[in-house]
Amino acid sequence: MRKQWIIVTLVSSALALSACSESSDMTFEGVNEASESIAADAEMVTEANEEAAEVDMAASGLPSLDKVPVSLPQLAYIYDFRWQMPADDIGKLQRRHASLCEQQGPASCQILGMSKSGEEADEVTGLLQLAVASRQARAFGALLEDEAEDAGAEQVSAEIASEELSKQVVDTEARLKSREELRDRLQNVLRTRKGSVEELVAAERSVAQVNQEIDQARSWLKEMEGRIAYSRINIRYETGVPVSSDFLSPVKSAVNSLGSILGYMAAFLILLVAIVGPIAALVWLGQRMNRQFRKPEESAS
Repeated sequence: MRKQWIIVTLVSSALALSACSESSDMTFEGVNEASESIAADAEMVTEANEEAAEVDMAASGLPSLDKVPVSLPQLAYIYDFRWQMPADDIGKLQRRHASLCEQQGPASCQILGMSKSGEEADEVTGLLQLAVASRQARAFGALLEDEAEDAGAEQVSAEIASEELSKQVVDTEARLKSREELRDRLQNVLRTRKGSVEELVAAERSVAQVNQEIDQARSWLKEMEGRIAYSRINIRYETGVPVSSDFLSPVKSAVNSLGSILGYMAAFLILLVAIVGPIAALVWLGQRMNRQFRKPEESAS
């Protein structure tokens, strides 16, 4: 109420000053001084209103909007691209994508893995795994698509997935803080040397265990922060329709598979000999011993 009375008084004085200036036929300089005085009074009124509003909000127990804590979700992104192309072009495009990552620098892009498998035209596959700074991941994905289009590859799929890590980060930070407080209390017990020998030994063991838990929590927290800061990009390469479909292709496939068939047959014969051989030997030995026992009986009769 006191502040509102001050506001009313200031406004009344400003109006009175303006009326007096008009009635006394003021000079041009006097008019300017009156205008500046009125503007200053209006600014004071505005500030007083804002202060009164803050006092009323504090009295009502409602927090100010600019003081409400807001935590953004912490996401770990995973990009997955897949392209189809002839078998001979897979290695070339894979190397071009790897070189593009190296050109960005280790702080922006790093190669996590690179593999290629298969010999036949319809079985060649490749995989390139990258870790890219999250703020540059979308732009880097566009560069990958440009390189693939220049190589004549056909994009089969492009997916973006994310994992919410906010709760895990908060829980790990809380656990780390509690473990550090427990460690400080235990170390204080060891410094003061209060307690029996058994209690001091138990405290030393507890400190070692708590330090191990602290290191583990810090490792988890660092790993999650790394996943948030750097997005994983998986690039898969594969062949679609076989490139060559001439007359000799089935013949070549049959010749190549002939070695496997002969190998399976040899393995079967070895297994058969290993199982049937000892059985046949035992049967032959039993028949021979039976004949030897029968000969004395026949001569005696």
